[in-house]
Amino acid sequence: MGKKKFLFPLGLFCFALSGMAQQKGLLNTVNSQHVVMNNVDMDAVAWTDGFWADRFGVYKDTMILNMWNTLNDPDVSHSFRNFEIAAGKEEGSHQGPPFHDGDFYKWFEGVASVYAMTKDPKLDALMDRIIATLVQVQRADGYIHTPVNIEERKQTNRETAFDNRLNFETYNLGHLMTAACVHYRATGKRSMLDIAVKATDFLQNFYETDSVELAGNAICPSHYMGVVEMYRTTGNSDYLKLAEGLLNIRDLVENGTDDNQDRIPFREQTKAMGHAVRANYLYAGVADVYAETGEALLKDNLESIWHDIVHRKMYITGACGALYDGTSPDGTSYEPDSVQKVHQAYGRAFQLPNSTAHNETCANIGNALFNWRMLKITGEEKYADIVETTLYNSVLSGVSLDGNRFFYTNPLRVSEDFPYTMRWSKEREEYIKLCNCCPPNTVRTLCEVHNYLYSVSESALWFHTYGGNKLNTTLPDGTSITLSQVSDYPADGKVKFTVERIAGDNDISFFLRIPQWSGNVQLKVNGKPVKTDLAKGTYAGVKRAWRAGDVIELDLDMQTLLMEANPLAEEIRNQVAVKRGPLVYCLESIDVAGAYDMDDILIPADIELTPREMMIDGSPVVCLEGKAELLSHGQSWKNQLYRPVTKEKQKVDIRLIPYYAWGNRGKTEMTVWMPLSR
Repeated sequence: MGKKKFLFPLGLFCFALSGMAQQKGLLNTVNSQHVVMNNVDMDAVAWTDGFWADRFGVYKDTMILNMWNTLNDPDVSHSFRNFEIAAGKEEGSHQGPPFHDGDFYKWFEGVASVYAMTKDPKLDALMDRIIATLVQVQRADGYIHTPVNIEERKQTNRETAFDNRLNFETYNLGHLMTAACVHYRATGKRSMLDIAVKATDFLQNFYETDSVELAGNAICPSHYMGVVEMYRTTGNSDYLKLAEGLLNIRDLVENGTDDNQDRIPFREQTKAMGHAVRANYLYAGVADVYAETGEALLKDNLESIWHDIVHRKMYITGACGALYDGTSPDGTSYEPDSVQKVHQAYGRAFQLPNSTAHNETCANIGNALFNWRMLKITGEEKYADIVETTLYNSVLSGVSLDGNRFFYTNPLRVSEDFPYTMRWSKEREEYIKLCNCCPPNTVRTLCEVHNYLYSVSESALWFHTYGGNKLNTTLPDGTSITLSQVSDYPADGKVKFTVERIAGDNDISFFLRIPQWSGNVQLKVNGKPVKTDLAKGTYAGVKRAWRAGDVIELDLDMQTLLMEANPLAEEIRNQVAVKRGPLVYCLESIDVAGAYDMDDILIPADIELTPREMMIDGSPVVCLEGKAELLSHGQSWKNQLYRPVTKEKQKVDIRLIPYYAWGNRGKTEMTVWMPLSR
């Protein structure tokens, strides 16, 4: 098949940093024409106390460097050793999956994010050392992908650039670009960004000159986000044309697959389908393209897909990708040839198993990335709700409380009686040999949580979630603000803000998120109730001439709720899950008083659950204690599929813990959903 020309020209690169307004936020949307708010700078927020301050202490002091020790140990992971071999510093061959490079870049982004807050010179020196190696790996034309670079150095001709669509080259390049932008904003150094510029130029040239078949090498599309962020960082308009062209080329792929998200053109896609990680990365990247272009159809489809995910396919923890191996369209097609096997699939609407839930941590992170971008585009609270739900539950669950061990999958039930050995471990591991993509992704995401607290817009400051911190930021109108926040959120719903400094002439609006889960809400300024709309699922606006010393008090009713599911979700029908604030709770077998089977526990509809603080592996958590009901049949289910219902019940003490904290006290059984006793 002959060469095809595409929808963007290969332009001369002009590094226009001085020509664009620069922002040091996680995303730089200061020049984006189709967003309603922007990130604050990466160093604008400092954790002071409370939940996230404790977690960040573990991340910066333990998790980041422990991950480096793993990635830098060739006896455990060949991740960095592959770069050293490709640079000519070490002998050997490439080992590990082809996406090892991209996973290393994720971890590197996490290091840069921590450095933005701590300015730790040891982290700066470590990043400089790594960058020096990457410079030696990269070809003169900008191509960098260690499986190919190593074989080219050895002159074996065993690997060729973009010869195999499953080689994850664009995935790796996308994470390189994102990491480089974050490093540039955190350090002010061009060293990593220069590598990314050459790589983006290479990608632009490749897509300009090669055929549709080669252009289909876009598996796991992190590069949509990466290329758009490179445009935002450099001001090179060719990169925006490249991002649009990538989307257009994707729509031209013949014989595409749901597994790779290119079976149908995106502009025809209105439902979430296929491989959940690749789907969510695609949706986040398309949202970035919309933020720059304003193409209405892209936003319309994203909103339709969001509705399908949140109202029919997402777990209560914010997790995505229900099935280990699904089929698409999965029983809805009369054309057998159209049915495709899909790994970690979204599956059908309401198809939400618990014991076999896949819910890869990377998919859950992708869900947060997608919703964060939709929030910036629309300003609607519903997107902030999903970001918060996902971070507190199905992302935070991906790492142990000590920061050393990780989950790949995040099921909602674990039973020793389950008759299958699942592909992924029921216990967290320091290094996941089958596929270690989730740990570095979890590292970078949790090291960046402070970037999700606030946003700014013209004469306005937005508050998305809460926790003890100090903010120093400047609004687009030039008003500078220093604000302290004191809160034990999510253990408690009381939040106190103090304006420590403000410099500007305009009245400023504070938009405080009122979560959908909150009960009664109170909002006071300087001790007096504020007359404003405090409806749940909105942002409460307070506009005034703020002065240093002003105090805002927000009291969110941290009520404990029993949640039920749509009856079409058959596996959880007539069951309940417990939520308190943004946290989903679960029952571990060790928290049932007495030697009783977890499956015999019933939750009364009128159960009273009392919050109490406890320690798990050195970390404080808020548990919920109460009396449940216990079926008193005294029988085992061994060799039984059915049996008569027993009416005999007794009371039993139980303790529920936050879902993110399960699996930190040894090997246990666990369940989120429990039968309801009315």
